[in-house]
Amino acid sequence: MNSSESKSDGRRPILSIRGGSKRFGGLQALDNIDIDIYDREILALLGDNGAGKSTLIKAISGAQTLDKGDIFFDGKKVQIQLPEDANRLGIKTVYQDLALLGPLDVTSNLFIGSEYTRWGFLQKKKMDKEAQTVLSHLKTTIKSLNQEVRSLSGGQQHSVAIGRGVFIGHEPKLIIMDEPTAGLGVKQSREVLRLLKELGQKFAVIFITHNLEYAFEVAQRAVVLCSGRVAGILDMAEANHNQIVSLMIDV
Repeated sequence: MNSSESKSDGRRPILSIRGGSKRFGGLQALDNIDIDIYDREILALLGDNGAGKSTLIKAISGAQTLDKGDIFFDGKKVQIQLPEDANRLGIKTVYQDLALLGPLDVTSNLFIGSEYTRWGFLQKKKMDKEAQTVLSHLKTTIKSLNQEVRSLSGGQQHSVAIGRGVFIGHEPKLIIMDEPTAGLGVKQSREVLRLLKELGQKFAVIFITHNLEYAFEVAQRAVVLCSGRVAGILDMAEANHNQIVSLMIDV
């Protein structure tokens, strides 16, 4: 499928990469990658450690640049060289470490770097009101916006990180979720998966995970990487675990 082709339901890719390649010294981290991501789908990005997942995500989010290849966004060829470029396009990334400031309250964490001010003073009431709206969008309930964020559950902390990354600032079109269930218990992971499903109904989502069960549960398609190459692109309704594991270890 080239950058101008659409799915059978008429949808065009929100993002396409053609011939994406990246080398670090003697390591070919990405080797002629071709992928498409569509609006309102969850695409699982799968692969063993060193497969190229992180490099690909960094190229999309502006943390690194491709050596070769073209990126198309909303049908137009674009240059993504900095995180600011990705942000302007509507590409938002929520990283595994969440980057929250534990001693600060929920509202402060949501608006870090994007605070509302007037005449040099914080507009706390306005920020609190929008913070509550963001959490309502994510169907997340907390006791108080004044809680220290470190006192929240793992799932609630993910909601805050997702809310900040997705709903504060530019409207998102593509959301990248980097191992969002890593280190969480079953109950907290279920909450994050619920959030993922909610986001996938409104936006394109790339879901990086090592948990195949979770990938099968929430993703419509999967891109499997192996040694920097696309080993397979699968419809998750038709794929099976053995097929994915085989692709992960052998192109």
